[in-house]
Amino acid sequence: MRVLVTGASGLLGRTVADLLASRGEEVTVLQRRPAGSRHRELLGDVSDPEVVRAATGGQDAVVHLAAKVDVVGAWADFSRSNIEGTRQVVAAARCAGVERLVHISSPSVAHSGRSLTGVGAGPADPEQARGRYARSKAAAELLALAADGPDLTVTALRPHLVWGPGDTQLIGRILQRARAGRLPLLGRGTALVDTTYVSNAADAILAALDRAEQARGQALVVTNGEPRPIGELIADICRAGGAPAPRLRVPASLAWVVGAAVEGAVAVSARVPALPEITEPPLTRFLAEQLSTAHWFDQRRTREVLDWRPRVSLQEGLAALRRSR
Repeated sequence: MRVLVTGASGLLGRTVADLLASRGEEVTVLQRRPAGSRHRELLGDVSDPEVVRAATGGQDAVVHLAAKVDVVGAWADFSRSNIEGTRQVVAAARCAGVERLVHISSPSVAHSGRSLTGVGAGPADPEQARGRYARSKAAAELLALAADGPDLTVTALRPHLVWGPGDTQLIGRILQRARAGRLPLLGRGTALVDTTYVSNAADAILAALDRAEQARGQALVVTNGEPRPIGELIADICRAGGAPAPRLRVPASLAWVVGAAVEGAVAVSARVPALPEITEPPLTRFLAEQLSTAHWFDQRRTREVLDWRPRVSLQEGLAALRRSR
């Protein structure tokens, strides 16, 4: 197949593009900045219709990963990248005669702040999702799935907390804060949380391409299927990455209040030019909820539809992280 991968400069996108190429597919990557990719590389923003039309021309399939992933930022930025970007990818795919589209979403699109314990992929809800990222991704997922039809199969995959060696998002931030002594545990640290090792997530994406007819029109959560208490999980990641495990504990209710105050400070800093803008807040309400509530998912439907199983266990992933130091 000729496959376009958007957002291939990130850990998951890069892994997907390399995995596709390793099995003989012709890969094109679309991203905003050069990343030294060994694949055919196009530069531009997914919200630009001309860029996206040029990238999708002649493609058989599209894996759409490009998104603004952050806990703060203006709604206009999230809307442009996540909603309008998806709209342009869908429109260009239809125009170019692309047959398969795998849209990469997030379990946060169905998270309203309460614990998620052993659930499947609930409906994406832009009104109830927490934070601008989750709301924009919920709207984008609904837009993508609405495009599923006779000429274009669309599947939405929601990989949960993707990580691996070289990850600058989840792993990088955990280790950075742990080394600086700014990584407290919220509550008792017993909330069960599942994650996804990066190669497992990439395997699931390729499975969704291969089983497009079986998976079409559906949203599927992807995880390792190995939930762990979040305190234990963070401590294991810190040890594997060579950082001290957190010892400070903060009540979850207090963390939520602090997160709300920090969000207020972020908003003020964005409006007042004389103040330094806060781009990496230490805590937000969304982060407080994610670190103190359970979120793990029933994987039976995902594994049945995709005919897929994780091949790298949590412990094997941690060992790989340790070796990469």
